[in-house]
Amino acid sequence: MEGDGQNASSAEKGSEIPASDLVEKQSSRHIREIQRLRNTVSFRLGKHLTDAVRQPWRFPFLPVTFPIKAFMLGLEKIGKRPGHNISNNNKLTMLPPRNCILLFPTNGVGFGHFTRLYAIARELRSIDPDTEIIFFTPMPTLHVPYIDDFPTYHVAGKYKFKDMPTSVWNGLIEEHLLMIMETHRPRMFIFDGAYPYRGMLNAIQRTDQMKRIWLRRGMFKAGSSIPVDSIACFDQIVHPGDAVEHTDEPVVEHGVEMLSVPPIVLVKPDEMMEREVARNRLGLPLDAVVWYVQLGAGQINDIESEINLTLDAILDQGEHHVVVLGESLLGKRLDVQRRRVRMLRDYPNGLYFKAFDYAVQAGGYNSFHEMRAIQMPTLFYPNLKTGMDDQLARCQVAEKEGWGLVVKNRTEKTIRTGIQRISAFMPTHEDKIQPNPHLDWLRDI
Repeated sequence: MEGDGQNASSAEKGSEIPASDLVEKQSSRHIREIQRLRNTVSFRLGKHLTDAVRQPWRFPFLPVTFPIKAFMLGLEKIGKRPGHNISNNNKLTMLPPRNCILLFPTNGVGFGHFTRLYAIARELRSIDPDTEIIFFTPMPTLHVPYIDDFPTYHVAGKYKFKDMPTSVWNGLIEEHLLMIMETHRPRMFIFDGAYPYRGMLNAIQRTDQMKRIWLRRGMFKAGSSIPVDSIACFDQIVHPGDAVEHTDEPVVEHGVEMLSVPPIVLVKPDEMMEREVARNRLGLPLDAVVWYVQLGAGQINDIESEINLTLDAILDQGEHHVVVLGESLLGKRLDVQRRRVRMLRDYPNGLYFKAFDYAVQAGGYNSFHEMRAIQMPTLFYPNLKTGMDDQLARCQVAEKEGWGLVVKNRTEKTIRTGIQRISAFMPTHEDKIQPNPHLDWLRDI
């Protein structure tokens, strides 16, 4: 027993971090905090004033120079001018990189960013099972990557905190990422998001030992709010394709290597449950006509809502029609108390797609391409107020290809007409399911 205790004690001593390393890490953290403070607008404007006090000849010019300084800082904050860069003296000192890939999906209103990187993570593991794949994300659904044994670090989104300044939150992101990078020494970093966080950019600039990739839908349009210096922080920009591409708009010339790839879909057809298995799991009659409805954050308590109008139109077709209503893990539970309506709060719902005959979907990127991959007869409700995301044009591709319909202006009459028209389509059979677009391009990055 004494020998075991001595061995354990020796092991503990051997695993201790040298005091000099702890001091160095703490010192580096303090230096980064000072740099963040010095980079704030308030500090830099204050310094402009104190410089005028220290050098009185500047003072008479303050009525001109101060507004100019404030204006230039404003341009920097909205991305029209480059921000500060990390000097070589402040680079992170790391041992050689390991066979590790760090994935950072941001959180949006849905699962789009996370779903793409989750699909990539699973494919990377199939390519090389020895690769350590780590997630760092503000997404709250941490149990999803844990199911597949992907270690996951989490920092809640800024708006989950009460009155937290953006600079403080970015400091949290920077420190967490640096800790992860020092610990796991990734050879590659992949970010999926529309807008890069400053704390993330500060962290990934501190090392040149890992490849930095930005997975981003769409090109960088001229006049967008993306900081002009953000793109240069990456070594490669990967653009997942869309059913419709707009190439006539001016784009930012950034000089970073670009790679266009097919749309990324998470669930492959051979991973889906067979029809009978999926229906039994969901408690669905084997002889029923089953509709899958996923319309996002609709107001179920409003009898005039699109969800309720859609449910009425489907259920009024007869007792043999059943609805599976998709409920997002990111939203509140829907209060639905109807016969022949089942709730599905799971992820990914694509595992159950062979159980369904028809679908009614919003026009988002993931929803559309999931339906397109399996050619399920789908009625689309595109959101016409999404800015750069032209959902109407995307959904109209389904009409051109002959497997979907679009209801642009939703009323009780147009929804009922759409349900009746899509019901005339031939339900999808397994021999019509298209192969999932390959992720072979991952082997080359």
